[in-house]
Amino acid sequence: MDKIIIFDTTLRDGEQSPGASLNTNGKIEIAKQLAALKVDVIEAGFPVSSPGDFEAVKMVAKSVKGPVICGLARALEKDIDAAYNAVKYADRPRIHVFLATSKIHMKYKLKKAEDEILRLAVSAVKYAKRKIADIEFSPEDASRTEKEFLYKVVEAVIDAGATTVNIPDTVGYSTPFEFSGIIKGIKENVSNIDKCVISVHCHNDLGLGVSNSLAAVSSGARQVECTINGLGERAGNASLEEIVMAIRTRNDIFKEVFTGVNAKALYKTSRLVSKLTGMLVQPNKAIVGANAFAHESGIHQDGVLKERITYEIMRPEDVGFGETRIVLGKHSGRHAFDERLKRLGFNLNKAQIEKAFDRFKALADKKKEVFDEDLETIVNEEINKIPEKFRLAHFYITSGDQTKPTASIKLRYKNNIVAASSGGNGPVDACYKAIAKITNVKGKLLDYQIHSVTSGKDALGEVSVKIRSKGIVVSGRGASTDIIEASIKAYVNAVNKLAYKK
Repeated sequence: MDKIIIFDTTLRDGEQSPGASLNTNGKIEIAKQLAALKVDVIEAGFPVSSPGDFEAVKMVAKSVKGPVICGLARALEKDIDAAYNAVKYADRPRIHVFLATSKIHMKYKLKKAEDEILRLAVSAVKYAKRKIADIEFSPEDASRTEKEFLYKVVEAVIDAGATTVNIPDTVGYSTPFEFSGIIKGIKENVSNIDKCVISVHCHNDLGLGVSNSLAAVSSGARQVECTINGLGERAGNASLEEIVMAIRTRNDIFKEVFTGVNAKALYKTSRLVSKLTGMLVQPNKAIVGANAFAHESGIHQDGVLKERITYEIMRPEDVGFGETRIVLGKHSGRHAFDERLKRLGFNLNKAQIEKAFDRFKALADKKKEVFDEDLETIVNEEINKIPEKFRLAHFYITSGDQTKPTASIKLRYKNNIVAASSGGNGPVDACYKAIAKITNVKGKLLDYQIHSVTSGKDALGEVSVKIRSKGIVVSGRGASTDIIEASIKAYVNAVNKLAYKK
């Protein structure tokens, strides 16, 4: 089997993402984590681009052990000198030289002919080779370069001393079938190709960065350049975590290759890069997104609970994710609900489960996700339930800084709806006075507390009250995503307790 060299360019191409920026300390922290991830090559930056980047590459080279430390350079002696002076402190340094070879770039960017480009490429590689043995060369925009010219450049830079030749799909223009053909063409038409490693560097402008990289691997590429979370110019680079897990998960297809990456460190590395660059990971991001191993659909939940492989092609712990997450929401079914109650330690009878499930479904229609704390509140209310003499049917309030708060309350009592309205010092006070009119229970409010059961704008709020009526003190609790509704339920619950005690 051949090892696929994982060349991580998060610190160079990844940092070029609009909005992403790293200082030297951040680069060193990420580089050390990449070493723990066991990537093979770290492209630490573009040393000539700024004094800060030069210093960062130098510090990475000095402090990070294990991977090859690489610096990028244009085909200019000053760039190569800067890259050498930055990476020379590494145990295994590399200089990565690039020069555009497509007609588009030669005409509009470089304004040079093919012969001049060929001469510059060879000259730059020879110059770099005199400084460091490990030289990589990239014909920039290779996927849009004329095939015969591409073959000529690749052959010439290998003769000049390049040990790795990287074929970039610089603008994400290629497709898997086409890109695979480019790699095959190089292998068939470059006479000295066996003297170097073929690398690929694919961008994601058409969403094909990973697909193109994997197609290239199938055609003989043995180094893949990629970034954590797919960071990079414009739409980003091929995602390291997706490439690694695709090769591992589909070893029936990639049976001739493997990577040395410590996959269990993928999630931790992803979160570190996200934190330090400020670039958030989308929830539906493959492998490391928050929803990558989360299931809400009742059908999917039932399948996963019976046998994980029904709906999961890899284990979350294999990428350091923790465990499968069963998200309770409006699409969830009875199986997931029952299993969650068991995990929380509840042992309810059938009637209690039915009532709790109905309340769960009603709550799930109001908020995106129902958390364990929400379930505990629902179940505790069901377990500790006393007969409901009065039950909230409807409420309506008006309130404002220039409007006297008023409340209209309707309670269900003995199969009838009884209504009353009242004003108050605030909307809650108005509601409580209207309830007192309906129930004829005149209690003194001794305590009123409110807290959020869960987090977020759609959090379930819980209200607890304590009232005294004719020497009897009772407490009541109510929960809802609407805090006024929770306040009413808490008071009605207390009134029902008074009626039960009497």
